[in-house]
Amino acid sequence: MSVHTTTVRSVGSALQFSPIEGLFAVFEWFLTNVYGTGMNLLADLLGVGMLGYPYMQRAYLAAVCIAVIGPLVGTFLVHRQLSMLSDTLAHTAFAGVAVGLFLNATFSLSLSPLATAFVVAVGTALLVELLVDYAGAYSDTSLAIVLTGGFAVGSVLITATDGGIAVGINAYLFGSLATVSKANVGLLVFMSLLIGSLVVLAYRPLLYVTVDATAARAARLNVRLYKRLMVVLTALVVVSAMQIMGVILVAAMLVVPVAAAALVARSFKQSILLAILAAEFAAIVGVTISYRYGLAAGGSIVLAAIGVYAAVLTTEKLTNGAAFLTRQHSPQQSADQAASKIKADGGDEE
Repeated sequence: MSVHTTTVRSVGSALQFSPIEGLFAVFEWFLTNVYGTGMNLLADLLGVGMLGYPYMQRAYLAAVCIAVIGPLVGTFLVHRQLSMLSDTLAHTAFAGVAVGLFLNATFSLSLSPLATAFVVAVGTALLVELLVDYAGAYSDTSLAIVLTGGFAVGSVLITATDGGIAVGINAYLFGSLATVSKANVGLLVFMSLLIGSLVVLAYRPLLYVTVDATAARAARLNVRLYKRLMVVLTALVVVSAMQIMGVILVAAMLVVPVAAAALVARSFKQSILLAILAAEFAAIVGVTISYRYGLAAGGSIVLAAIGVYAAVLTTEKLTNGAAFLTRQHSPQQSADQAASKIKADGGDEE
């Protein structure tokens, strides 16, 4: 009881000192005393020791958040045929991280690489939206130029410091479970709430713009505004997830689960829901495999997601093939098809 009282008092004093620090104190209390306690109980119940390790608890929570916001935004991108946009923003986010590390190393600053990545990625997202609007049939080319340009800027900045920042940037390139701090998880949770709220509030306009931009304009929707909102949300997802997934693989979580869901979904909402479920499965399996075998977290999650896609695709093909064979071997259905063909050709019934 005294520990709980002390915690509440510390949270209250933090809230009086600074809103941001107060929110982080509340989150830290929740992470340790609610989520952490629950995971510890689950570890004891299942006999799985890794669930009791604080850094693994943070890794699972971060992965679960990524598995929500990735497909939530990625579904709109895939249906707009802009899958490459996520990869483009991931590579420019890499340039943003390199900018932050370069400025810190050169001018002895203490900038957060994630903060500079946010600025660069959001700025690039708005630029890319302009390019997509005005490039027309050459939008893929424009995206490819921005993608390679962003990666080129990052590599140049790394070599400009004689490789001094290469060690610091590796965690952003490939992702790491060990580097997932409380601040990183707090950022992901906040971004999940923010992105989720914005998508829910703007769902119908975003859907209209995604399905038929011309009709959306006719309905007097601000199409340009909602397109910009979507690319900015994509940038936020990419930067938020890059430290556990790595910039090379983070784009996959916006595309692969959505591709798997599209094979079986019958509506847009169902596609979002199934994509999130597929991503959650891949995230939990990927993080577990990463811990068990000492593999890269991002790569393990993406491979698990691809495995889900392959399984859904194979099942769909087998189901459709079996249904086709059943129709072909049904005498009554064959006779009905033959009769309908005769009628369509103008034949006379006997």
